[in-house]
Amino acid sequence: MTAVDLRLIARVEHYFAAVDRMDLAATLDCFTADARVTIATFDTVYGGRDTEIRSMYTRLFARYASVWHGGFDHVVQAPGRIASRFTVRNLSQHGQTITKHNCNFFRLHEDRFDEMVVYMSGDNSLG
Repeated sequence: MTAVDLRLIARVEHYFAAVDRMDLAATLDCFTADARVTIATFDTVYGGRDTEIRSMYTRLFARYASVWHGGFDHVVQAPGRIASRFTVRNLSQHGQTITKHNCNFFRLHEDRFDEMVVYMSGDNSLG
């Protein structure tokens, strides 16, 4: 792997670590101001880091007691694209564990995501 590949992988895993901590500021810091998030499996698009994307993560963090992403498989297309397949475990506010198998496609601009496309199994946890 090249240094660019390793940088892209580190950036994606940094993002998921911020989500897992439910750290809204750190999560949003991974996106450009005009970023776009598409939940392809539910035909939903969120535009703007400080508006619709912020609301999406605010809902996610309120909906679950905890979230976890791991078991990553990454495919890098340098200089600014990466696809990541992973497992998600969400713990509901009532103690139920929901496991999903997702794949995200990221496009980066100056080390931040300007586009993220999500394919997820199960219910839309980001809706």
